[in-house]
Amino acid sequence: MDVKEVNRRTIARFRAGGEIDGMRRDRLILLTTIGRRSGAPYTTPLMFHRDGDRLLIVASNIGAPKHPDWYANLRDDPHVTVELDEESYPALATLLTGDDRDRTWAMLKHTYPFFAEHEMKTSRVIPVVALTRASG
Repeated sequence: MDVKEVNRRTIARFRAGGEIDGMRRDRLILLTTIGRRSGAPYTTPLMFHRDGDRLLIVASNIGAPKHPDWYANLRDDPHVTVELDEESYPALATLLTGDDRDRTWAMLKHTYPFFAEHEMKTSRVIPVVALTRASG
């Protein structure tokens, strides 16, 4: 499976407002980060969980041994763009830590059991990131 091609098709269908094969549109955002080496924008479709005013995303990378590229990019530059439904807005990405991360990760694994499966496949701590709308 060519993940880049799947992402390209998903992004196009999302932006066109159409159904997305194998995904729930109401659980999907497009996250645009700035490449840490290239400086170019990169857009990635991601599942999210709404938590009050913030959107939670998980850098599970399906349990791969390394973090996904989008996560490495936002660690270098936490200013991102979120596309949700038909709205696009600037947001700030914040890595959850400590008790907030522990409570949130437990809730996410309970709500979406596949995250527990991802965690069992890897020795790394899977990052949980909160996206909050940038003010101004």
